[in-house]
Amino acid sequence: MRAALCRVLRAEPHELSALAWAFAYFFLLLCSYYLLRPVRDALAVEAGTEKLQWLFTGTFAAMLALVPAFGWLCARLSRARLLPVVYAFFALNLLLFSVGLDAALFFIWLSVFNLFVVSVFWSFMSDLFSAAQAARLYGSIAAGGSCGAIAGPLIAAGTVSKVELTGLLLISAALLALTIVCIVMLGRWARAHPRAGDPPPDAPIGGSILAGVRAALSSPFLLGICGYLLCYTALSTALYFAQVDIVREAVPDAGERTRLFASVDLAVNALTLLVQVLAFARLSAALGPAWMLALMPIGEFSISKPARDALFTVVPREERYKAKNFIDTVIYRGGDALSGWLLGGVPGLAFVAAAISAAWIALAFFLGGRMKTWTREDAPR
Repeated sequence: MRAALCRVLRAEPHELSALAWAFAYFFLLLCSYYLLRPVRDALAVEAGTEKLQWLFTGTFAAMLALVPAFGWLCARLSRARLLPVVYAFFALNLLLFSVGLDAALFFIWLSVFNLFVVSVFWSFMSDLFSAAQAARLYGSIAAGGSCGAIAGPLIAAGTVSKVELTGLLLISAALLALTIVCIVMLGRWARAHPRAGDPPPDAPIGGSILAGVRAALSSPFLLGICGYLLCYTALSTALYFAQVDIVREAVPDAGERTRLFASVDLAVNALTLLVQVLAFARLSAALGPAWMLALMPIGEFSISKPARDALFTVVPREERYKAKNFIDTVIYRGGDALSGWLLGGVPGLAFVAAAISAAWIALAFFLGGRMKTWTREDAPR
C-alpha cells in the first residue's frame, strides 16, 4: 500500500508524512479563505467598478504597511515561531470582524489575508523541500488547497442560512487556528530531514526589516518574478472588472450573486484539483520549469502557481520569506491597483493584453532557464 502510494504521488517513503501534513495545512488555509470569498465578491459587485479602483488602492496601501512589520518579525523570530504568530494574528482579526463588520474594510482585509497567508505557506514549503522535491510534490500539496477551495464554498452554502456571516467568520478562524498543528508537525519533520546547506530551522531568519524589498529589486531573477507577476495581475484585473460589470447587470439580487460566485469557485477548483493530482508532477518532469510557467493563461492555479512558487526553492532562506512575501503581496496588489487605474476603459484592450501576454511568456522562459541552471549547479543564488 505504501509503495503504491509512493508511485502514485511520486514521493519517497520518508516524504509521505510531510506531504500529508502539507496537504492538510493548505486544505485548512484555503478552506478558511474560500468560506468568505463569495461574500467579498458579492460586496465588490455592490460597490461597482468605480469603487473597486479605490478598494484595490486601499489594499495596496495595507500591503505596504504590512511588509516592514513582517520583515521585523522575520529578523527576530525563528521559522517555528514566525508562522504560528502570523496565523494567530489573522485568526484574531476574524474574531474581531465577527463582532462588527465594515464592508470596505472587510474587502481590503480579505484581499490582504488571502495573499499574505498563502505567501507564507509557500515560503515554508520552499524552505522544507528542494527544487527536485518541489517538481514532484508541489502538485499534490497544491491539491490540498484545491480541496479546501472546494470545501469552503460547500460549507458556506450549507451553513450560511443557519449561522449567518458571523458563524462563517468563526468557522474560518477555527480552521486557521488548526493550521498551527500542521506547522508544528512539519517542523518536526524538517528537523529530522534538514536541507543540505540551509541554516538550522530554529535559528532566526535574520536580516534587516527591508531586506526582502532590496533583494526583490536588485536581483535579476527576483525582478523577473516581479515582472511575471505584474503581467498576470494586469490581465486578471481587467477580467475581474469585466466580471463585476457582467454580474451586476445580469444578477440583481445580492444573495444570488454570492451563490453564483460560490458555484464558479467550486467548478474552477474541482477542475484544478484533477490537474494537480493527475498531471502536475508528470508535466513538470516532461516540460521543465519554463514551459510550466508559460502555461499560466490556461492553468494558473493547477500548473503555473505551483511552478512559480517552486522558483523560490533555489534562493536563500531570507529571500524565501522576505522577498517572496514582498513580491506576493506588494507587487501583486500594486499591480492590481495600477492596472485598475490604467486599464479601466482603455480602448483596444485586446491588443494591450496580447502585448502583455508576449512579455509574460518571455519572462517565463527566462525564469525557467535560470532555475534549471541553478538546480543543476545545486547552488542557491
